[in-house]
Amino acid sequence: MKNRLLILIPLLSLFASCTDDITGLNTDTKRPTYTEANYLFTNAEHAMVDQVTSTSVNFNVFRLLAQQWTEVQYPQESQYDLTGRTIPDTHWTTYYRDVLRDFKEAKSILVDQQAGATAEDLAVINNKIAIIDILTAYSYGILVDTFGDIPYTEALDIVAFPQPKYDDAQTIYKDLIAKLTTASNALDTDADSFGDADLIYHGNAASWARFANSLRLRMAINMDDVDHAYATTEAAAAIADGLISSSAQGTYMTYAATQPNANPLYVDLVASGRFDFIPADTFVDRLNELADPRRSKYFTEYPAGSGLYKGGEYGAINVYDNFSHLTTTIQDPTYPGVLFTYSEVQFLLAEAVERGLTTGDASTYYNAGITASMQDWGVASADISAYLATVPYASATWKQKIGEQSWIALYNRGFEAWTVYRRLDYPALQVPTITYGDITSVPKRYSYPNREQTLNAASLEAAVAKLGDNAITSKVFWDKF
Repeated sequence: MKNRLLILIPLLSLFASCTDDITGLNTDTKRPTYTEANYLFTNAEHAMVDQVTSTSVNFNVFRLLAQQWTEVQYPQESQYDLTGRTIPDTHWTTYYRDVLRDFKEAKSILVDQQAGATAEDLAVINNKIAIIDILTAYSYGILVDTFGDIPYTEALDIVAFPQPKYDDAQTIYKDLIAKLTTASNALDTDADSFGDADLIYHGNAASWARFANSLRLRMAINMDDVDHAYATTEAAAAIADGLISSSAQGTYMTYAATQPNANPLYVDLVASGRFDFIPADTFVDRLNELADPRRSKYFTEYPAGSGLYKGGEYGAINVYDNFSHLTTTIQDPTYPGVLFTYSEVQFLLAEAVERGLTTGDASTYYNAGITASMQDWGVASADISAYLATVPYASATWKQKIGEQSWIALYNRGFEAWTVYRRLDYPALQVPTITYGDITSVPKRYSYPNREQTLNAASLEAAVAKLGDNAITSKVFWDKF
C-alpha cells in the first residue's frame, strides 16, 4: 500500500498542475533560446587564446614548426605529419565554430540592443562591438596566415552559404586591416565595455585600441613584400594611432588555478602525466652559442647543477631524461596566454625602419626588443647590458639579426615565431633527417582540412587550383621570398 501511495502522489501533483493552456509544451526549459552577448564573448575569447597557447599535438604544432621544442617518443609531428591527427581540421574548426561563430552571435545581440539604448548604454554597446570586430579580425588573420585563401565573405552562414567560397587571402588581409582601423578609431576610451567578461583587458577600451593598432602594424609588415606602397601607408597610420608601448600593456589572458580553466600548457605538460616535449637542439644550441641569459628561464640545466643546457634532436626519437626540460614557469596553471608583447612591437618597429615603412633608428628598437623580452623573463639588468654587447645590430644583415632575436624572444609563442621565420627566412631552420612524405623544406602553411573535401569540395578544389597544390611547403600570399 505504501508503494502505491508513493506512485499516486506525483501523479496527482501532475494532474493538479494541468491547465487548458498548452502553449508552453514545446518549450525546452533546459535549452534556453537566448543568451547574453557577454557569455558568448567570454567563451570565444577563451577558446581563441587556448588555441594558440595549447601545445597538444591534437590542436596545434606551432612550437614544433618553429623548432623551439621537439618531441620525445612520438616525433611524427616534428617530422611534419600534420594529417595523422587531423591537426589542420582542428585548427580550422576551433576558429570557425568555437571562436568566430560566437563572436558573430554576440555582435548580433549587441546590434539589436542599439535601438532605444540611452547615450551611456550605447557607448558601452559600441565599445563591445568594436572589441568583437578587433578579435574577429585577429582570428581571421590567424586563419589566413595558416592556410592562405579561406572562406570569409560567405563564412558563418550555413543557411545562405552551405558551401562558402574561398576568398582571396590578400583581399581578406586588406579588409581586416580596414576593420581594425575602424574599430580602433570607434573605441570610446571614456566608456566601459565588457568589464570582467573580457578575460584579457577587462573591458579597457584604450588597451584594445593599442592591441588593434599593433596588429595593424604586424599585418602591414607581412604585406610589405607584396605591396610596399600599401604597407607603408598602413604601417604609418597604425604607428600614429598608438601602439603597445610598455610590457604592462601587453595582451595577456591569465588562466585560473583549476581545470577546465587552467592554462592548456599545465594540462598538457603536468596534469596529463605525460612527458612528450623537450627543448629542441635547434633552439638550445643557438642560445648556447650566444650564452643567452634566458636559457635558465626557458630550460633546466642538464646535467642538473652543471650550468649547461642540452636540447633533444629535432624530429628524432629522444629519451626524456637525457636532456634539459622546460622550466616550471610556463607550467603553472595560471600562467597567461599571450597574444602580443611590447618586445614584439619593438622588433616590428626595427623591421619597419629597415623596410622603409617608418623612420627611426632600427638598432634602438632592436635593443629595446631584446631588453623587454629579458625583463619579462626576469633577467638581471647587468646581464642584459652584457648580452647586448655580444649581439650588436647590423643593418647589412637586418633580416638575420631581427629574425633570430625575434625567434628567441618569441619563445613559447610558436605561431608568431613560425610567422617571423616565414617572413624573414631567419633563423636558418633545417629539416629533420626523417620527414613525413619525404618533405624537404620547413612547412610554410597548413594543408586545408580533410573534411573540406567532403563538405565543401568545389570551393576547396578552386582554392587548391589557385594555390597550385595543397602542400604544406607551398607559401601563403605574403611569403614571397
